[in-house]
Amino acid sequence: MKGAFMSSQDENAQCIQITETVLRLYVLLNQYLDRCQDQAAKEAFPESEFQEHLSSTRAKAADLLTTNRVVKDKVAAETERILQLGADCVEGASNGLNDQLAKDREMLRIKTLAISDLLAVFRSL
Repeated sequence: MKGAFMSSQDENAQCIQITETVLRLYVLLNQYLDRCQDQAAKEAFPESEFQEHLSSTRAKAADLLTTNRVVKDKVAAETERILQLGADCVEGASNGLNDQLAKDREMLRIKTLAISDLLAVFRSL
């Protein structure tokens, strides 16, 4: 029985690690959108350090999600879409950009809240 318990602990630790990483990625993507529109947000954390942190978190999430191709592809597509939206914002494109920014911010807010709650559950196990 002890072996099963240890296995359960290992699985829980892995769930926590995956959830923390995806949560961190969504928080960083939200910060990315903030940085595209707010100079003060951009100055609060050097761009090169921010990009390095975003890149490493993105790679870690992709690695951890390899066990589920559908989720991995969905997270990758969302990330690409948000990064492109941010790039369009910086370039000054305005064709419905504010509406899309608002929608993506709300999507990130909801996902962040849900993932935070899930992380709290995993941590309490």
